[in-house]
Amino acid sequence: MKKFFSIEIGDVWGSLAAMLVALPSSIAFGVLVFSVMDPSMAGQGALFGLLGAASLGLIAPIIGGTPGLITAPCAPSAAILAGLVLELVNNGIEASRIPGLLALTALLSALLQVAYGLLKGGRFIKYIPYPVVNGYLSGVGLIIAIGQLPKLLGLSKEFGLFQGLISPNIWRWPGVVVGLTTIFAMIFAPRITKKVPAAIIGLSCGIAMYFLIGLAVPELLSMENNPLVIGPISATGSFFDSVAMQFRGLFDVRIEDLRLVGYSALALSVLLSIDTLKTCVVLDALRKGRHNSNRELFGQGIGNLAAFSSGGMPGAGTMGPTLVNVTSGAITSRAGTLEGIFVILAILGLSPLIAWVPIGALAGILLVVAFRMFDWASFKLLKHADTRFDFAVIAAVVIVAVSVGLIAASATGVALAILLFIRDQIRSSVLRRRVTLKEVSSKAHRLEAERDILTKHGDLAAVYDLQGNLFFGTTDQLFTELEKDLLKYRWVLLDMRRVQSMDYTAVNLFRQMKSRLAEHKGNLLLCGMPSGLSKRQNIQQYLEQVGLIGKGSQDIRVFETRDEGIEWMENRILESAGWSAPDVKQLPLEMHEIELLESMDEAVLGTLCKCAHSLSVPAGNPVFKRGDEGDEIYFIRSGSVRILLPLEKGKIHHLATFSRGDFFGEMAFLDRGVRSADAIAKTDCELYKLSRDEFNVHARANAVLGVRVFSRLAHAVSLRLRQADGELRVLEDR
Repeated sequence: MKKFFSIEIGDVWGSLAAMLVALPSSIAFGVLVFSVMDPSMAGQGALFGLLGAASLGLIAPIIGGTPGLITAPCAPSAAILAGLVLELVNNGIEASRIPGLLALTALLSALLQVAYGLLKGGRFIKYIPYPVVNGYLSGVGLIIAIGQLPKLLGLSKEFGLFQGLISPNIWRWPGVVVGLTTIFAMIFAPRITKKVPAAIIGLSCGIAMYFLIGLAVPELLSMENNPLVIGPISATGSFFDSVAMQFRGLFDVRIEDLRLVGYSALALSVLLSIDTLKTCVVLDALRKGRHNSNRELFGQGIGNLAAFSSGGMPGAGTMGPTLVNVTSGAITSRAGTLEGIFVILAILGLSPLIAWVPIGALAGILLVVAFRMFDWASFKLLKHADTRFDFAVIAAVVIVAVSVGLIAASATGVALAILLFIRDQIRSSVLRRRVTLKEVSSKAHRLEAERDILTKHGDLAAVYDLQGNLFFGTTDQLFTELEKDLLKYRWVLLDMRRVQSMDYTAVNLFRQMKSRLAEHKGNLLLCGMPSGLSKRQNIQQYLEQVGLIGKGSQDIRVFETRDEGIEWMENRILESAGWSAPDVKQLPLEMHEIELLESMDEAVLGTLCKCAHSLSVPAGNPVFKRGDEGDEIYFIRSGSVRILLPLEKGKIHHLATFSRGDFFGEMAFLDRGVRSADAIAKTDCELYKLSRDEFNVHARANAVLGVRVFSRLAHAVSLRLRQADGELRVLEDR
């Protein structure tokens, strides 16, 4: 039978196994929190953990919906709440008020998680740097270990940990033996069997050892005044009375209470969210699926509201029970709810037995959990200079968590996260590529004389591709890289297409660059300004607002595209060498003035004139369109023509621009294939059109004609291919 009441059998077995893992941990975490107030409140703490496990298990999976995820009280929750209790006790808060303040902390944390989900905050929480999270969790593990060692040794409240460690005579040896038995059983259990959770084996061995010792020490078999066991688990009044009491307590909340617990609630909400999302990421890898982080955060918040309402402990999607759940066959989110039902059944049926659980056994379980939470592998970061700062971040968070508190560690983590971001930005250069005009050229095809000038003087101008974030952490390095170049280049074009953001420090850097270039009559140019349409800063608008570009700031030119900026610099280089831009009013060139046909003998030119036809094309009109059939080559007598490649959704890509004295359309003339792009007149144009069919008629009669024209054409095409090859090499440069 595959299904039972429309529930997968795998979900039943998975949830039962997950409950066996979550139950002892939940009891241990609850005891940890309440025993800070008074060791005699261990029974109330156990109920705190059990109610949390039941409420979270029932509600969170229904709302969150991540298949296989088990939500239960967890170590971060225990550490933060225990730390809060210790702080409240040290500040002289009455013991009677502390449970109410814990409930308020749980409520605020749950509401914050609901807000994270509604405001789509799941993606931001996942972006907290791993060293910060790692340090925080390692700090939590260390705090738990420090808190559990006295319980393992059975120390009285008046003895500190250090004093207890050096005074074996005050240890309660039955508790030590039970705790060590539990620890060793948990460590070696996976080597014997993986079908039964290690926590269950450890707890069972600890209980068995306790009663075995009880045969020799009879007072251990009495629950009265016995500090080595949890003791009776009882709640005042009915469940509904407990719920009503929780909400009635909200009317007694004061502003001072919010100040006392506000930071703890914030830290709790963030850490529970991180713990849940980290578990979900692992779960995605196992299931080959993808969770909805915002929905899951919302579900976790609702689950923790349910835990608050029932008087239970808040929690998160926990790794251990979740992995046991999935590996035991669970495939849907219903397994999480079934786990909550099994916890309720355990509370109803096993409460008398839970009262006999040894404190030492729970301490042993928590010490193993703490040991596994601490990232021992982080010490490997000390081996390499590049990773020592990451280790320093982890160590700083751990030290602050243990010496000051988890709230201070949260603030330290946030500050270090900012430092990590700045460090990563500084380590990755914002300068992606630097090339001169000897290495790249515009899409405006130049005549041979112009190319010679650009080849000779191309090192007067340079193009810089920038990337990432231009801010105070990266601009100094950029200026260092450019400082020498600003003395030798007259024109510098900054390609801003890959820039994500910039601040006023970067603006000041641009002003310095402009001043340096102006000293030798140079210019700073910008192109490819991000518009902010794809969630990026509108950099052009920002530069206009700070007065760097726009009205009154004409010294810095802004070009729409990189090609326009390069063409402008090429024109300046040509002008400095005595070249002048073609005048649109110039008379059309004759056949012998076309560069490709210069120096040909009169017989050849005369024959070409017979088979070539004059053509006038107004600005904006096509000479030919992509897909057209034709075998003509075109010589430009006046004007200029743009070659455009049509793309999807009406977009176009500018391939080249040909001007007076140049030619285009040679590929169809050579292979008679269909046109691969559009040729559009940029200005009014006068052209010569030479058909291959008509040319062939004359070439058959005059072999010299064909040899000379095709040799000139082959040479010109090879130069264009070499130029294209050089530009591709620059683009592929790594």
